[in-house]
Amino acid sequence: MAQGLIEVERKFAPGSDTEERLQELGATLEHRVTFRDTYYDTSELSLMLSDHWLRQRDGSGWELKCPGLAGISGPHNEYVELTSESAVVARLFELLGAEAQGPAGVAAVLGKLKLQGVASFVTTRSSWKLALAHEQEPLLRVDLDSTDFGYAVGEVEVVVHQKAEVPAALEKIASVCNMLGVPAQEKAPAKLMVYLQRFRPRDYEHLLKANSPSDATGDSEP
Repeated sequence: MAQGLIEVERKFAPGSDTEERLQELGATLEHRVTFRDTYYDTSELSLMLSDHWLRQRDGSGWELKCPGLAGISGPHNEYVELTSESAVVARLFELLGAEAQGPAGVAAVLGKLKLQGVASFVTTRSSWKLALAHEQEPLLRVDLDSTDFGYAVGEVEVVVHQKAEVPAALEKIASVCNMLGVPAQEKAPAKLMVYLQRFRPRDYEHLLKANSPSDATGDSEP
């Protein structure tokens, strides 16, 4: 995803008939893929505690999710995604209070910034594109994920360029969720948060005690 775009998303618990409902709505299956995500942070979870999520996805490279500006409350998330390695590195040095250095990729600065892998898991995803009746761009994307640790989650997402476009994106997301039978205020946990809860419970509790708003991780929400 291009640097600086705003991702507006809402996670939900998919049902056995979700794909059938998507087809009835005219959604098009883009692809089914399997990939591994590895998340990095300091031992004190400095990034996650500030609602920043550093991920390396096999075949796709690095991504840093940064919190969007304060906006409309509700069962959704807003994040600005950085995918340019130079932009990711610059933000990491800023967040972690380290002295900036010359040009370098993310992998080259992990040691200097004391970043280490905190979670790694495989996801199988079916990605759908959907255009609401009489609507133009941006299209909605619906991802249905299942992980190698037994958790399944769906996500409806719209990507916009400006903050002013967020309310309209939220209306579209709410409409699609309603048509999929998702309860109005349902907010399913992100894959990463469920992983931490199951396999790194002390880190998970640390995030909860710090009142982390996150559900991100590309996914987010305790």
